[in-house]
Amino acid sequence: MTTDDHYMKLALTAAKLAEENGEVPVGAVLVKDDKVIATAFNQPITRHDPTAHAEILALREAAQTLQNYRLPGATLYVTLEPCAMCVGALLHARVKRLVFGAFDKKVGAVTSVLQLPDLKGINHKLEWRGGVAELEAARLLRDFFAKRR
Repeated sequence: MTTDDHYMKLALTAAKLAEENGEVPVGAVLVKDDKVIATAFNQPITRHDPTAHAEILALREAAQTLQNYRLPGATLYVTLEPCAMCVGALLHARVKRLVFGAFDKKVGAVTSVLQLPDLKGINHKLEWRGGVAELEAARLLRDFFAKRR
């Protein structure tokens, strides 16, 4: 098992917690120096907060833990390709690397719909890798929405 696979399994566990709480099953884990700094899952419904995506909550927790709004050298693992808000936050936080599971063909802002990390003029380069544990991440989302219909 690779390092990416290991940390994505932790993000998938967090995504399952989101589902147990009636939230869209997206989980995130932020790692720095091979240590988990933050774990979070989607909570916009329960928090009544449209910004309470797993990625944003993980960034907030990590910034508090490290007492720094910049997170250089960190990698964020998330089960779904981030939206524009979340990619913007990753860029502002100077996260080094993003690893995600399922591609989001509706609002994915890394490669599927928008390619925000590739915009000219951005002064930070976000490395990324998509499709890690893609089938399991996509299945969680598909099953969640099938139950809602």
